[in-house]
Amino acid sequence: MFRHQGKNRTFIHNLRLATLLSFVAGIVNITGVLAVNTLTTNVTGHFAFFAEEVIKHNYTAAIAFFVFTIFFLLGAFTSNFLAEFVAIRKPELLHVIPISLEIAILSSVGFFGMQTDLSTFEGKWIAFSMLFAMGIQNSLVTKISKSIVRTTHLTGLFTDLGIELSQLFFYKKQNERKSLNASIYLRLSIIVFFFLGCILGGFLYTFLEIKTLFVGAFFLLVALVYDYIRLQFFVIRRKKFTHNIN
Repeated sequence: MFRHQGKNRTFIHNLRLATLLSFVAGIVNITGVLAVNTLTTNVTGHFAFFAEEVIKHNYTAAIAFFVFTIFFLLGAFTSNFLAEFVAIRKPELLHVIPISLEIAILSSVGFFGMQTDLSTFEGKWIAFSMLFAMGIQNSLVTKISKSIVRTTHLTGLFTDLGIELSQLFFYKKQNERKSLNASIYLRLSIIVFFFLGCILGGFLYTFLEIKTLFVGAFFLLVALVYDYIRLQFFVIRRKKFTHNIN
């Protein structure tokens, strides 16, 4: 689901990528809300809160909301920088370092949690870290899918879904309907799995608290291992095929 690029990428690849990572984003989103009362998968709301605090002349709080957006931006920058760097030599592995970094961040936050000696800025370091991780994820997914898939926020998805549902009344040609139905199915899948991640994450939080992030990291690790095994399988099969020809 990660390594296929360009013309080699299919609808199924995007669907697998979308469902898995939107599910993880849902887990991270609800964990951030319950742990530190902060949205950690998008920055839209933070700009509104930033403006509100500026109007109230509460500049310390305003700066915190502004920094939230910066950390998401830094995550997106770091993700693509690392992906581009790796792609120079191993384009099929460009996803490994960004996803590994996301796993490390989520695991670290889950491990250290709300420890008193680390809860500086009233726990905002947790929000900074989670926003950085979600910036990494959103950037990588956007790059791999050529901007087809978004997994960390739903505003644009609902907009696109509304547009495409209205187009069902006008697009009647078979090829148009097929493409439109596939796109609608993909967007609905992202929305459903994001909600499922939120629900599961909220349920697990009652038992695990901030350690719920381990669950999100686990799913990402499984995806990396799965992709690696499939890659090795195709490499071995290709070598056997080449050997048989020779």
